[in-house]
Amino acid sequence: MHSLLSRGNALVAYTLTLLAVLTSLCFLTTVFLDYSSSASINTVKVVVKNVPDYSASREKCDLGFLTFDLQANLTNVFNWNVKQLFLYLTAEYSSAKNSLSQVVLWDKIILRGENAVLDFKSMNPKYYFWDDGNGLRNNSHVVLTLSYNIIPNSGFLPNIVANGEHIFQFPSEYTAARV
Repeated sequence: MHSLLSRGNALVAYTLTLLAVLTSLCFLTTVFLDYSSSASINTVKVVVKNVPDYSASREKCDLGFLTFDLQANLTNVFNWNVKQLFLYLTAEYSSAKNSLSQVVLWDKIILRGENAVLDFKSMNPKYYFWDDGNGLRNNSHVVLTLSYNIIPNSGFLPNIVANGEHIFQFPSEYTAARV
């Protein structure tokens, strides 16, 4: 009854139960914290081009180009349970073809211990701002928002939208110049 194997099994079971309880308690200490923060977003230059889409249809689609400023202080989001943040800047708009379109323009990963104060000037997006038709030209309500996913050591993976958004308008004419 008290063989080496049964004693080892009891020790491992007790250790795993204790670790599960401690992990749950650690999670409960941060689950109700407020992870909201504010961000300031501004567009510097905005142009739109009508270029061929390189899919099978080869029809022309709108391609938006913009540069943006982004300021945010995310130091208050970090605590002992936050391992990293995954930030992303999205553009949300509607067009005649789609009632809601969301495009991710830029992203960044901030690890715990890195500088969480963002102060970017005249940044170019990392990803293309394609529309699947001609919905960008003269679109007067494009909303830029900064969102972030919190990657914790234990617990939920919350997705949070920062306070502060920027609404801008694309020009009414296509540009032919290189951007």
